[in-house]
Amino acid sequence: MSELLKILGSKYPIIQGPIGELNSPDMVAAVCEAGGFGMLALGFTRDMETIKKMITEVRELTDKPFGANLMIAMNPANDQILEILAEAGIKTVTTSAGSPKKIYPKIHELGMKGLHVALDFSFALKAADAGADGLVVSGCESGGLRTMNPESSNMVLIPLVCDHVEVPVVATGGIADSRGYRAVLALGAQGAQIGTRFLSSAESPATQAWKEAILNCPDGGTTLLPLGGMSVRAIINPRLAEKMNDSSIDLSKEYSMMNMGEAWRSGNFDLFPAGGGQVSASITEIKSVKNIIEEMVS
Repeated sequence: MSELLKILGSKYPIIQGPIGELNSPDMVAAVCEAGGFGMLALGFTRDMETIKKMITEVRELTDKPFGANLMIAMNPANDQILEILAEAGIKTVTTSAGSPKKIYPKIHELGMKGLHVALDFSFALKAADAGADGLVVSGCESGGLRTMNPESSNMVLIPLVCDHVEVPVVATGGIADSRGYRAVLALGAQGAQIGTRFLSSAESPATQAWKEAILNCPDGGTTLLPLGGMSVRAIINPRLAEKMNDSSIDLSKEYSMMNMGEAWRSGNFDLFPAGGGQVSASITEIKSVKNIIEEMVS
């Protein structure tokens, strides 16, 4: 058994990528029941009763281990959340968007393990030095929040990080089937975190409009949308394409991150474009989580 599987406790080293506030106990349980490691996305959640309710609902659907993602710099309630998770018997979390130095002492004090998300080589090394028990290394092809700096793809980043850290590495970005899964294992990762492919699954709570945006995304159909000091990979729609082609428009002022949640929950992508990784171009049908995982590990 790999060190990663010891940390996760799941059958397969496949982690559900957390996406904003897109929480579904049914989805988390489906991933767990299919052998993966389901995740609640708690980056923006501050209501402790809501968190307790979601944990209870997942527990009613599966007896398999699952975890949660915490966004370090964006949620002042993380210490309380960790205590609730530990009390509920959750052993492993992922952390992102902030310095792991701020949160790993608490994680370890509670007897938990944590995997920190790193978008480049230098931050991966710093996270390992800061006490992260593992790393989720996210290449530039990934969906979600990104930096404004030049970034490497997983073909470069995964082996580079694996050559310089002793903790287990999970790859995320560009993985939608068994070919991508086998590729990142060959590069040195011990597992994969899957975002866009699970987002477009049958059990996903994403709107039909969001799933269709992924299914209809062509090669080159995503872009890094600037949001001040960070960016987000978004699927280009007609309104966004029009703005991109207008040299007088500053895209960093056209869209607000404050509207992201509402847009993604409602499917109103004129308000804020749908999120998705570059791998969206290779996703052509809706499948169940079980079928996705079974094909991936076949």
